[in-house]
Amino acid sequence: MKLTEYHYLPEGLLERPASSLYRQLDGPTLIHLPGLRQEPLFISVLQHGNEDTGWEAVRRLLKSHYSFDPLPRSVSLLIGNVEAARFNKRRLDNQPDYNRCWPQEKSGGHESEVHNTFRHVYDIMQAKNPFAAIDIHNNTGLNPHYAAINQLDNRFFRLAALFSNTVVYFTIPEGVLSNAFSNFCPAVTLECGLAGNIHGTDHTLAYLESCLHLPQLDNIPLPGEEMGLFHMVATVKVDANLDIGFGGNGHELSLIENLDHMNFRELETNTLFGYTRDKTTLPFITTDMHGKNVSGKFFSFEDGEIRTTHPIMPSMLTMDQKVIHQDCLCYLMERMDPQHSRAGHDEPLPEPTGLEGIDN
Repeated sequence: MKLTEYHYLPEGLLERPASSLYRQLDGPTLIHLPGLRQEPLFISVLQHGNEDTGWEAVRRLLKSHYSFDPLPRSVSLLIGNVEAARFNKRRLDNQPDYNRCWPQEKSGGHESEVHNTFRHVYDIMQAKNPFAAIDIHNNTGLNPHYAAINQLDNRFFRLAALFSNTVVYFTIPEGVLSNAFSNFCPAVTLECGLAGNIHGTDHTLAYLESCLHLPQLDNIPLPGEEMGLFHMVATVKVDANLDIGFGGNGHELSLIENLDHMNFRELETNTLFGYTRDKTTLPFITTDMHGKNVSGKFFSFEDGEIRTTHPIMPSMLTMDQKVIHQDCLCYLMERMDPQHSRAGHDEPLPEPTGLEGIDN
């Protein structure tokens, strides 16, 4: 896989929806556009082919700016998985997850062509000294719009809070773009709700406009009321071969109906997640940020019922079976105090609270 690089906007590209980009682009494509401020804003779209909000926002952004006036700041735009976008898929079955293929400190084993391509992108952008990096995503369950960061730093907080006052700090999974770019610039992952929702596109477009006009990101603490900070503490996965359904008891794993309505809600101890036909083995594999199996810490299993063992807050719960098998069922979070985190402590507060009434 070879990276295509342009220093201009290819003619007709902005007229194409995500599903048609494959007709003009052979694969991952990096486009550099000049602006009044030289340090570029790096924008990544379509790392997952069925998450097109970022591309729709960028199309509107560049149509409004690039056709008439100079950009307020230079832009480096990465267009990712056009092959999967053709079929409206997160990734094709023969592809790795593009957002697990970025350089990381502990890189072991064989690296794919995608890893090598993204290492090339990483090296190019590091040399350009970006102002900030923004990786735009959608999710498949009901979630608020939120921003995710990989460093507890005031500049990162400000970049994230400009999009949403709901901010998630995470260190797992490995190989994600925002974590890699955090080595040399403030970086954020945007979660913009369901693909195809015009509110997500509008929100993302307004955010990109704001970022382009920012002269700098101040290293000054945010007032507490401007950001709710959460720490991702565990990932919940299920076996890729397990038959999954929702409601009833007709599957190997029957999750409750409307499971994704629990996203960003603090769940009480003993909350039911679902049922399993095999009454001897917990079907969830829950790992902490160090890769340790902590399933028993978060879930109990008795008479085929899966329940929580103490209050937890899930995010990214989805009812898309393909996503559950390819990625995960959800992530588990706890609330953090930004002041506490800046003092060098990662421990969550002892009494996390829910997110009722959050401003997205």
